[in-house]
Amino acid sequence: MRAATGVWRWRHNPLRRTTDLVEAWLAFAAAVLLCVAVPLTGWTAGSSAYGSLQRAVRTQQEQRVPTTARVVRPADGPATGPRTADAAGEDRLRRSVVARWTAPDGSARTGTVTAARRHSAPGDAFPLWTDRDGHQVAPPLRAGTARAHAAVAGLMAALLVGLLVEAARRLAVRRLTLTRYARLDRAWAAAGPDWGRTGTGS
Repeated sequence: MRAATGVWRWRHNPLRRTTDLVEAWLAFAAAVLLCVAVPLTGWTAGSSAYGSLQRAVRTQQEQRVPTTARVVRPADGPATGPRTADAAGEDRLRRSVVARWTAPDGSARTGTVTAARRHSAPGDAFPLWTDRDGHQVAPPLRAGTARAHAAVAGLMAALLVGLLVEAARRLAVRRLTLTRYARLDRAWAAAGPDWGRTGTGS
């Protein structure tokens, strides 16, 4: 509203300079972009990310199979297999064990995995995810996690566009201010030699 009233106020003001009107229109355009383009960009980016993540959720749920593993003994080294950032962070709350589980084809598998609890005794059972070949994999992405990631992507896209709009407006206003100063300097230089002596007859 401030930008719109600024444009209207400067329309017929006799003291209006061209740069004043341009600055008012810049503020108005920036306000429109912030109210329209920013939310639209955020919604588009969030929707696109959500669609991609939901496809990943469905793919992972189709390709990954839950099973139950039983601890055989503590492991001498770290667990093998694919690692994710979440799994790496959870390692502080878990421990590596040698476990036995059943692959989707019914065959028995044994390997070093990360147990669900920090303290696991031989014979303890814990959930494990495997691929179709029976190899340990990370749990599939949850739908709630996908929604959260999509929301963050949309917010970040909207914030980025908003920052770009405001940065462009500030740069344009700075250029207009420099133009005003340059014109003022030229006007002052033209009137300066006669300043204070007009009409004195000197």
